[in-house]
Amino acid sequence: MVKFSKQLEAQLIPEWKDAFVNYWLLKKHVKRIKVHQRPKLNARHARDFCLSVFDPIRSAACTLSAQLLPGRCRVQMRAETEASEDELVTSEAGDEESQNENEPALLVSEEDEVKSFFDQLDEELSKVNQFYTAKEEEFVERGDILNKQLQILLDLKQLLHDRKESGSSRSLSLNSRSSSARQSDFSESGDDLSGKLESQTEEVITALARNGVNFVGSEAARKKGRTRSTSMRIDIPATTPTRTISAMTSMLWEDLANSPKKEGPGDSINKKKIQSAEKMIRGAFVELYRGLSLLKTYSSLNMVAFTKIVKKFDKVANQEASSSYLKIVKRSHFISSDKVVKLMDEVECIFTKHFTSNDRKKAMKFLRPQEHKESHMVTFFVGLFTGCFVALFFVYAILAHLSEKLSPVTGTTYVETVYPVFSMFALLSLHLFMYGCNLFMWKRKRINYNFIFEFQPNTALKYRDAFLICTSLMSAVVGALVIHLILRSNGFSAGQVDAIPGVLLLIFIAILICPFNIFYRSTRYCFIRVMRNIVFSPLYKVLMVDFFMADQLTSQCGRRWVDEHHPDHLANMGKYVSAMVAAGARITYSTNPSTLWFIIVLVTSLEATVYQLYWDFVKDWGVLNPKSNNPWLRDDLILKNKSIYYVSIAFNVVLRVAWVETVLNFRVGLVESRLLEFLLASLEVIRRGHWNFYRIENEHLNNVGKFRAVKTVPLPFRETESDG
Repeated sequence: MVKFSKQLEAQLIPEWKDAFVNYWLLKKHVKRIKVHQRPKLNARHARDFCLSVFDPIRSAACTLSAQLLPGRCRVQMRAETEASEDELVTSEAGDEESQNENEPALLVSEEDEVKSFFDQLDEELSKVNQFYTAKEEEFVERGDILNKQLQILLDLKQLLHDRKESGSSRSLSLNSRSSSARQSDFSESGDDLSGKLESQTEEVITALARNGVNFVGSEAARKKGRTRSTSMRIDIPATTPTRTISAMTSMLWEDLANSPKKEGPGDSINKKKIQSAEKMIRGAFVELYRGLSLLKTYSSLNMVAFTKIVKKFDKVANQEASSSYLKIVKRSHFISSDKVVKLMDEVECIFTKHFTSNDRKKAMKFLRPQEHKESHMVTFFVGLFTGCFVALFFVYAILAHLSEKLSPVTGTTYVETVYPVFSMFALLSLHLFMYGCNLFMWKRKRINYNFIFEFQPNTALKYRDAFLICTSLMSAVVGALVIHLILRSNGFSAGQVDAIPGVLLLIFIAILICPFNIFYRSTRYCFIRVMRNIVFSPLYKVLMVDFFMADQLTSQCGRRWVDEHHPDHLANMGKYVSAMVAAGARITYSTNPSTLWFIIVLVTSLEATVYQLYWDFVKDWGVLNPKSNNPWLRDDLILKNKSIYYVSIAFNVVLRVAWVETVLNFRVGLVESRLLEFLLASLEVIRRGHWNFYRIENEHLNNVGKFRAVKTVPLPFRETESDG
């Protein structure tokens, strides 16, 4: 049976770990109480043993003395017996006192330990209540804001629906005020509206005014005689290139189409904008529901923890404090409050009604996404393709040796033809393998990488899936190498055979963009979307997954500095600039090996290496802290074995100085140089995969420190005040 401490560690929310009841600290208090109980039990057992051994002899002596001795002697013997018993008890007490003096753990009395236990218990209960109350207030406030946003959305949809039915060609005017996002102010004159449509519009505006939103120039605002009005802005963040380009295009059209005679620049509230706003509000409701579910789990786990630890105390201290203390716990806010449950029910009803057309089953798929169960077939195919890859690789090595395709004399043309494409596939497979290893370790150490990358848990790639893609890709690549080598050896023309690498590349591109729901479509499209975002990164705000993927290639640091204005992003960009300068110097030195360029290579490479190592360890990994509780590491560590961090630091240093090979300038042939380049590139891929684990570990610990377990979705409508 698994201990509850293990169960709690496996089920608690990692980002809220410090806010949970410290069950392990309370267990230490109980163990200290148990240590105080042990001498008493040992003394009692010893006394009972002595009495039980001498009882038959004592009773026989008393019987014999009663028969043979006179009454006075019997009284004297009884007195001596009682005196001997008193001496035995006194000696036992003395032994116990001497034992207590010799054991430092028993210097504190049992009563003090019990008091300390309950003081710590009260402190933990207060901590849990405070955290729960703060989170509850945060989610309730978020729910109120979302209800208001939803009401505005519904009113706008009704307004557009009425306008569509009336056949009016006039559109509501908006003021675009952002160059990076579509942000619009509602304004409406109402002079050219007539009849029923005008009254319906004013009704909608009046309803919005009740929600604290007033439109510039509306009849309701004029009746109230306000000199300062509040307008509502649609704020669609430019998180994708499509939204950014659309916003810029809209602004250009507005500048061309609007004349100075109009009261304000115009843009229409069209269906696309409303759909974008609806999608944002829907995502915000999903995140709110997820946060409420986590808070409910937090409450139940802490209740079980309090129950277990108090009952453990009763068992050790031979007391009955559980029933009375658990009554106090049950009256606490984190158990007695029902706001979370009510708000969850309300979110379910709202989401089902307004976002899934009263289809509760569909709504639950959004609100409670289920992770796909890991199939044994995936494990089977991983093993199958691994075996195929190993077998094909040995076949290829034997054939290449027999045909002398890799020899320095006859293998030049072959290497120049085959190397570029197949080495690219091999490095991509190695990337996938390292990513699968990272997924495995992140999951094992309960690092919430899905939250960090904003992946959907029901479609996120598992480590077995990454290994399956890696092994199948490598099996296909090595199989194509074997076929290519066999056809070349059997006399086929080079023009026909050398097309195999290109055909293989086209096949993989076709699989990547395949629109059918096969071969991990969600993962493929996520990869395409991230690569698209990297290409268009100068135009819009980048996300964490884009930044992480770009770090495997180069960086997006400049764009993040534009968005966040944090100097660290400029410093990080400087790291990549120094690396590019050093790489350019090494390329120049390879073509012009002079003493001057040798010195330039040494200076630039050493500077870039020191820069990179500092950033790796201090900024990305968060180690090399001289004031840390763990020497030269960080205070919080995921891995229990600290030596792994020191080995990783040394390993990263070794792989960072691989540029020394360029300076040493080994004189090798073309084939050997290509193989050496592939080896160095493989080491760099391994270094990046090794770096990725500690990078995301540090990001996870930052989330834990800020108690961020759910992401904050930006909302489309926000109020702005203007002079009227």
